[in-house]
Amino acid sequence: MRYRASLFALLVVAGCSQAPGDPSEQAAPGVDVTAAPGVAFSYRYGFRLPAARIAAVQEAHAAACERLGIARCRITAMRYTRSEDNEISAMLGFSLAPELARSFGRDGIRGVEGAEGMLLDSEITGEDAGAKIDQLAQARDAATADRSAIDARSGTTSREARAELERQRAAAVGSEREAGAAIAEQRPALAATPVVFDYRSGEAIRSFDPASPFTRAADLSVASARWTIGTALALIGLTLPPLALALLGLLLWRRVRPLLPKRVPLAG
Repeated sequence: MRYRASLFALLVVAGCSQAPGDPSEQAAPGVDVTAAPGVAFSYRYGFRLPAARIAAVQEAHAAACERLGIARCRITAMRYTRSEDNEISAMLGFSLAPELARSFGRDGIRGVEGAEGMLLDSEITGEDAGAKIDQLAQARDAATADRSAIDARSGTTSREARAELERQRAAAVGSEREAGAAIAEQRPALAATPVVFDYRSGEAIRSFDPASPFTRAADLSVASARWTIGTALALIGLTLPPLALALLGLLLWRRVRPLLPKRVPLAG
């Protein structure tokens, strides 16, 4: 008996040892992305927190963006969904000044931790938009040079050759315009950084890491109990009307039966 008690105590201590002593330990690793000139970054954070807290945290994140002003932060998307099982998923999208994106994400993590939530995952991706712009600029300059060379030759050629030069000039002008339009499409990616916050409902046992086996077992127990109760209520809803109808018929039969004429036994 003493051995079993000691073993149970060791298991509890092992489970508790997974719990972070400070909510800040749940944050993503403190790896600061170097601000590389010409690289367009995008950020995504996934959070898990109690369902009752999601709406308030989402509103707090939106208010933080509004305080920065539309010149530095804009809300680009918003979603809040409640399933039939009362599971909540939500999303909030931002367009931020590039120099504010990383700190805005860190502040968002702290807000979730303050609401008894945690960071599930984070992702930072980058695209070398500056290199694309340089390539497109070179193509545009080459097309401009071709057009200038064609314009210089057009006055010294025959009529037949001039028609071919006009065709070449039109192609050069088209390439020049396409490169300019592509450059214009790439520049906004460097001027603003997209940041997405994804929210997912889920409860965590205090003093335990929400990713620990204890928490997963508790969540599974709650889900199983919810399913069992829901199934029982559904069965009651299906069987109650027929049972009520049968009971009503039985009561009517008991009231009507004494009024029916009694059978007279035949004489033997």
